[in-house]
Amino acid sequence: MSTAYAVETENLTRNFGEFVAVDRVTLLVEPGEVFGFLGPNGSGKTTTIRMLCGLIAPSAGAGRVLGFDIGRESEAIKARIGYMSQKFSLYPDLTVRENLEFYADVYGIARSARAARIAALVDMAGLRGRERELTANLSGGWKQRLALACAIVHQPRMLFLDEPTGGVDPEARRAFWDLIYELASQGVTVFVTTHYMDEAEHCNRIGLMYGGRLVALDTPAALKHSTIKGEVLEIEGTPQDRARAIAEGHPGIGEVAPHGARLHAIADSAGQRAAPLAAALRAAGVEDVRVEPIDPSLEDVFVALVRGLSAGAA
Repeated sequence: MSTAYAVETENLTRNFGEFVAVDRVTLLVEPGEVFGFLGPNGSGKTTTIRMLCGLIAPSAGAGRVLGFDIGRESEAIKARIGYMSQKFSLYPDLTVRENLEFYADVYGIARSARAARIAALVDMAGLRGRERELTANLSGGWKQRLALACAIVHQPRMLFLDEPTGGVDPEARRAFWDLIYELASQGVTVFVTTHYMDEAEHCNRIGLMYGGRLVALDTPAALKHSTIKGEVLEIEGTPQDRARAIAEGHPGIGEVAPHGARLHAIADSAGQRAAPLAAALRAAGVEDVRVEPIDPSLEDVFVALVRGLSAGAA
């Protein structure tokens, strides 16, 4: 393994008894990259991050973070990275400033530099005017901003964020990602796990985890191009269950999956499928029909990959 990468793993594996939580994951993360780790809950994302942060040891395989071995040099890794866990871990009975001061002390920030560093973090996170507010009284979005500020108080070169926007509203999620981009523009490597498909669209590259395995790794655009064979159709119709049944039996239509109040279907590339499918839906008594080609989303990619894996295992 080299030291040219911010993160490098080879066949990284973690077992809990007979359960394989992470199964032979091999990946490389470039310095300064925003790398997204995407997958449903229980897919192995958090366990992988905990191994990379030196919090738990791998059962097999190898890994390096910032050139340090995750098995033998975990303390060196912990001193050089920022880590924001999935569970909010700051002290609720301390104020915003007191939490920042506490973490500045933990990371050994010199007292002569501490005031300036805390002031810069308060400004970066948009917390000016809230310094004396109890952390317990902050909304979810503001708590996440404070947690990020505490994680980077020592100016780490590598930042691990585990589901950083879970449970916060869309506006707070957008504001948090603005902070991520700002850090990346300063050369910080960001490794972020998420199950929000729209968030993963903003990463330079993404790894898709499923069942403990890394099932795909590339840029969002490349994954869409390589995985989706054909055209994605967005379908509206009432009742949805009847619309889905008709779509699944229609010639040239492959996977059909719900996306909120709509359906997404992958059609083959043999011809235009939208108009014939719309006609078939109306003929079957489906009301308020709309069928249009759309650009594929990462959710479409994930559904196609999982169904392909399931079909291969059958």
